[in-house]
Amino acid sequence: MIRRYHVLISGRVQGVCFRANTWKKARSLGLAGWVRNLPDGCVEAVFEGEDVAADAMREWCRTGTLPARVDSMEAEEENATGEFTDFKIVY
Repeated sequence: MIRRYHVLISGRVQGVCFRANTWKKARSLGLAGWVRNLPDGCVEAVFEGEDVAADAMREWCRTGTLPARVDSMEAEEENATGEFTDFKIVY
C-alpha cells in the first residue's frame, strides 16, 4: 500500500542540516517527495511510498538527527498521487 504524509517540523531544524538528513533518510527508504525550509524557521516535507517506509519516515521526523532538535511535528496523511519520481530539497 502506498502512503503519503505532509509534515511540518518545528524546533532547531534550520542551519543544522535537517533538510539534507531528511533527503538522505527519505532516499534510503525509497520514498519520493520534497523537503524545504519555511520563512518562520520550520521545515515542511511531503513524502510518499510504501506504507512501512512512509511510517518510518514520519517517525524519524519526530527526532531527526543531532544537532537538530525537534520541538513538535505535525503529520497529516493525504491521498497518494504518485506525482513524484524522487525525493528533492526544494527552495
